[in-house]
Amino acid sequence: MVALDLLGRRWTLRVLWELRDGPLTFRALRDAAGQVSPTVLNTRLRELQEHGIVESTDAGYALTSDGRGLRKALVPLWRWSEGWKDPQSGG
Repeated sequence: MVALDLLGRRWTLRVLWELRDGPLTFRALRDAAGQVSPTVLNTRLRELQEHGIVESTDAGYALTSDGRGLRKALVPLWRWSEGWKDPQSGG
């Protein structure tokens, strides 16, 4: 339940998505994530670091080994969502 709570927080999945290809600086991560506020991004990064999913490196923020495992586990969900049409959106 802790993992689902963390993943359900606003912007968490977006941060993980943007870090999928490698480290990003805070500024690059914020730019890639779009409209996330610096305060929220700092909070999410801190939470993800506390849970061992993200780490701060010389190159920027990066997924840890556990974070890469989580990314791998989420790939089927991301693939499914690409083909999913939200019935409420009329799609």
